[in-house]
Amino acid sequence: PDAFDMELMLKILKKIQAGQICNIPDYDFVTNSRLQTTTTIYPADVVLFEGILMFYQKNVRDLFHMKLFVDCDADTRLARRVMRDTRERGRNLENVLLQYTKLVKPAFEEFCLPTKKFADVIIPRGAENTVAIDLIVQHIRELLRRDSSRGQQPGHKRARHYSDTCYKRPH
Repeated sequence: PDAFDMELMLKILKKIQAGQICNIPDYDFVTNSRLQTTTTIYPADVVLFEGILMFYQKNVRDLFHMKLFVDCDADTRLARRVMRDTRERGRNLENVLLQYTKLVKPAFEEFCLPTKKFADVIIPRGAENTVAIDLIVQHIRELLRRDSSRGQQPGHKRARHYSDTCYKRPH
């Protein structure tokens, strides 16, 4: 948890929730450092915030309307990490496995796994679980319909083409 700038994360999440344009710092996973550049996040009707410790602090998790926990078994997590770190981050297999066994897996069990209890929905098998994902999408659509029928002005829509920026995280 100490690796994240929780104060900045909270500040940015509150701005996003208030419908304000904000800039979040870019992060370089190869050098493990925050860059000088930022990514602009524009207001949207639905904002997805992804991160392994997003439920860790109460003041952060209390901002979310819906909390999802993607639950994958340890073998899947390791396989994905090996593929990502060797292909995208230029790391060798031995270092990835050493880091996983010494740091990543113990940290997951100590810090991430206990936050599962704060989720509204737990999605077993992640993206493979299309039934769960379809139900979540249906629920979000219903919430949006309900909100728009409660007084949001007709034609008031936020730009959808900015949604590709939602994958960035403040570090």
